[in-house]
Amino acid sequence: MRFTLCLFVLLASDSPFSSATEPLPLLVAEDFEHGMNDWQTTDPDRSKPFWRIEPLFMQGQRNHVLRVLGKSDYQPPYRSPHSIALWKNLVVGDFELTVDVQNTNVNAGPHRDLCLFWGYQDPAHFYYVHFGAKPDPHACQIFIVNDAPRTMITMNQATGTPWTIGWHRLKVVRKVEDGTIGVFFDLMDEPLMTAQDTTFAWGQVGIGTFDDHGHFDNVVLRGVKVSRPAP
Repeated sequence: MRFTLCLFVLLASDSPFSSATEPLPLLVAEDFEHGMNDWQTTDPDRSKPFWRIEPLFMQGQRNHVLRVLGKSDYQPPYRSPHSIALWKNLVVGDFELTVDVQNTNVNAGPHRDLCLFWGYQDPAHFYYVHFGAKPDPHACQIFIVNDAPRTMITMNQATGTPWTIGWHRLKVVRKVEDGTIGVFFDLMDEPLMTAQDTTFAWGQVGIGTFDDHGHFDNVVLRGVKVSRPAP
């Protein structure tokens, strides 16, 4: 029994997403209690916003969250999500992004989603994960947008994202050197999906949806801040 336990610990520590690894330095954290001035969105017309700060009472206390209202009027150059909010003026290489979310569209069906973005260099070059309720080639997958419509790069696929009406925690872990990507839903030590791709070594991170609505709060970014390469 003792030998078996030791072997398990050794195998777990070899995982690229093991919680035993030293945490990356904290870069920024956002609770939306003071607005969203540090965020840029894909809304083409700011007079018709698809994002807003909304008060919620949680556990008896007044709290503020960022609400996405659905599919933005933004038309990306290639088939990919429409509603994206990116952290301004912050470019990272390796990172760990965590965020608390609530999908509020209980009637959305198999493509009920929220999304996280990284390696965002411009509207035609970035990664994202679609937390869809049911997997298919266009939902519940990790994607790359690289001067072409989104392409699935998931290695270990999920059987679906177990959305409920409550709050959930999402996480993305990215390691640039070997291209590993781990995506987590509620269970922070067990990836829901994984991928491996080295195309984009830097970029902004963000939150959003393809065409759904929901809430975001407690966004925390740990990582390695880098400079955007000169054009």
